[in-house]
Formats: sequence, structure tokens, C-alpha cells
Amino acid sequence: MLDPKSLALYLCTDRVLSLGRPLLEVVEEAIVGGITMLQLREKEADSREFYELALQIRELTKRHNVPLVINDRLYIALAVGADGLHIGQSDLPLEAVRRIVGGRLFVGVSAGSVQEAMQAQAGGADYLGVGAVFPTGSKADVGEAIGLEGLRAICSAVNIPVVAIGGIGPSNATAIMQCGALGIAVISAILSQQNVRVATEKLKLQISF
Repeated sequence: MLDPKSLALYLCTDRVLSLGRPLLEVVEEAIVGGITMLQLREKEADSREFYELALQIRELTKRHNVPLVINDRLYIALAVGADGLHIGQSDLPLEAVRRIVGGRLFVGVSAGSVQEAMQAQAGGADYLGVGAVFPTGSKADVGEAIGLEGLRAICSAVNIPVVAIGGIGPSNATAIMQCGALGIAVISAILSQQNVRVATEKLKLQISF
């Protein structure tokens, strides 16, 4: 079951952006700093590499009681005992995912428009990853930025939790939350900072109001 509070500070991984540091090291620093959910998102890893990395990450997140979400790779999510799965608009359809996983995983869906958001809600998504809110270089597959107005429109159109993603950092995190999002998802705002723990703590302060 998804605890909506766990969506507040949602870290997506990308080893390319971690300044050459071991992923487990930076993830643990982020956990200590206060992230509330972790998504393992390593697009360039083959299935075997991703699986082995996911096993290590699963052990770490269990130890710290942080929910683990796997991006896209449904069977790896099931194999490692992840808490959730996140799918995009070009991944396996939500209906098919639900048939396979039943209630074993909560499922998040990426949405960049009100129509996509409403379709995901109707299909049984547990939460939405909405964006890109602002231009970002961290994710090449999120489409054009929707801005705060686009985010606000989606938050108003659905009843399930919304996590905003795309170009989010300490300077705009509060504005994101004021649009109705339940949380923020970040990559470089944590992974690419010299002091990961401090960067995480600063972000958490911006969304705690």
C-alpha cells in the first residue's frame, strides 16, 4: 500500500549525474538527509546489471525503511520485492501492469497533460509523476515544460497524489507545493551536489510547511 506521505521528497537515480561517486553511497547520504522515496531509474543498464543493482538498493532501502520504486522494469520490481513500479506513457500500459502485479506493487504513471493524468487515474494509478514542470537536462523523455499553470491544472483535475518533476530545486520547490502537488521528484538537485546530505536537508525544508 502506498502511504501518500512517502511521496514528499522523491529521489530518482541516475549514476551519470552522481559525480562519479558510487550510487549506493550517494543514495544512503540522501536517505540520511531525508528523502522519503527512492526510484531506481537506470535507463542505460541492461537487465542483469539493473537486477543486481536493484538487489543492493533494496537491501539499503529496507534497512532505512524507505519505499523503493523500480522504473519501467516490472519483472525486476517483482523479483527484488520492490514496493512500487513507475511507468511512462510509452511503457507497458497500466491495464496490463495491473493484470500482472495485482496488489503486490503500487503503480505510478508519468503524465504531462490533464488528459494523460485523468486516463491514468481512471486506469487505477496510485499516484502521478507530473512534468516536466520546468526545463530540465536530467530527463530527455519528459517532453516540453508545462509550467506551474500546467501543474496546477493537473492537480485540480485528479484526486490521486501528484508528484512534480522537472527542473525542481530549492528555489522553486515551495511554489511547486503551492500548486497542489503532494511532493517533488528530483535527480540532479540531490545527486549532482557536492554534499548530498545537506542538499537533501535543504530541499526538505522547502517543502515542509
